[in-house]
Amino acid sequence: MSAVSIAAPREFRPAPPDIVAALALSDEEAAELQRYGQLLLTANTSMNLVGAVTLDDFWRRHVLDCGQLLKLAPQARTWADLGSGAGLPGVVLAILLKRRPSAKVLLVESVAKRCRFLSQVVAELDLPAQVAPVRAESLDTTVDVVTARACAPLSRLLGYAEGFLRQGARGLFLKGEGAPGEVAIARKSWRFACETFGSLSDPRGEILSITGLSRVL
Repeated sequence: MSAVSIAAPREFRPAPPDIVAALALSDEEAAELQRYGQLLLTANTSMNLVGAVTLDDFWRRHVLDCGQLLKLAPQARTWADLGSGAGLPGVVLAILLKRRPSAKVLLVESVAKRCRFLSQVVAELDLPAQVAPVRAESLDTTVDVVTARACAPLSRLLGYAEGFLRQGARGLFLKGEGAPGEVAIARKSWRFACETFGSLSDPRGEILSITGLSRVL
């Protein structure tokens, strides 16, 4: 399995003070997130993992957006990130959970080249994470929280997450301003309890907390 090149096209900047404060980042966490940003910036030149323009606002668009999930589930230790892609939110969560006992993040990704990138990041940063190179709907692993960002509309995402949610996981899904419409459509096929939280990174964004999932018969 070939590694992704780590020769960086430019130096990645450190965490801004407001992001450090918002997520209460330690020096070690900030340094590891900066290194992750550098790896992502480098790999993105050939792999198109995220929109290139979003890396100019990496700390808010990616780190704050993903890291805020821990504020909603501070006691959760085991997480599954569906359609992990570039590792958002899974890698960010793994960095922030690294020094907590029994923490583990499952990075679920079916595209081989993305799995290679994720495996490199996990190894280089020594993260409490495992890459699962399979389709999300094939899993029913027990975790505290199942999450996803930019993976699929909610009606389809719940199908991917069904195995985890039926095992007792709580769903925390990062969504944009279309979240209410996605919830309404999903209720045609699914029964679930849903609580909505505003996003710290974007006033238009919402985080959906999903529990009690079952199919509409």
